[in-house]
Amino acid sequence: MQHKEISKAVLKRLPGYLSYLRAIPEGSSPYISATSLANALGMGEVQVRKDLAMVSDGGRPKIGYLRESLIEDISQFLGYDNTTGAILVGAGKLGQALLGYSGFSTYGLDILAAFDAKPAENKVEEGRPVYTMDKMESFCRTNKVLMGIITVPAEYAQEVCDRMIRCGIKAIWNFAPTHLDVPANILVQNENMATSLAVLSMHLQAHIKDKK
Repeated sequence: MQHKEISKAVLKRLPGYLSYLRAIPEGSSPYISATSLANALGMGEVQVRKDLAMVSDGGRPKIGYLRESLIEDISQFLGYDNTTGAILVGAGKLGQALLGYSGFSTYGLDILAAFDAKPAENKVEEGRPVYTMDKMESFCRTNKVLMGIITVPAEYAQEVCDRMIRCGIKAIWNFAPTHLDVPANILVQNENMATSLAVLSMHLQAHIKDKK
């Protein structure tokens, strides 16, 4: 199908649908309706129906979607069927944890190598080489890397970001707790743990108040 222009809000919801669909046990019905999906995820049926219509034309009245086909449609739309090579800068504890996470392959992400200011000689983390920063540009150009992951302390993040852009990187996944200034053609996705913690804390506070 020809996909319509889609908002970031929808893009953020699609992986949730995909995760649920993939987790449905074998032997379950091969079909699933937007209503069932909405109820399972605690979402509005109208919103789910609209989201799915943006990426798949496989829905049938009173039948729903063939689950495997819907999984394929969402995966293709999100680009999970095409592997994206990436580099990571900052081979500390967080960086090592990301390097060791095998689940990225499910989402079409392959971290090819890591870079650090002072890596040990011939260092390898989770099967991936860790190079000095001066080798980053040649590696990115040779391997046509367009995505970078930043896991350095906040005070070094902008410098790393600028360097990535000079290496030809167009999309940056930023785990450093700071704002990055980038040109209009560069996409930055921030993983702000403080924001997530604030949401969880507010939920707990509301729960405690309700108990009193």
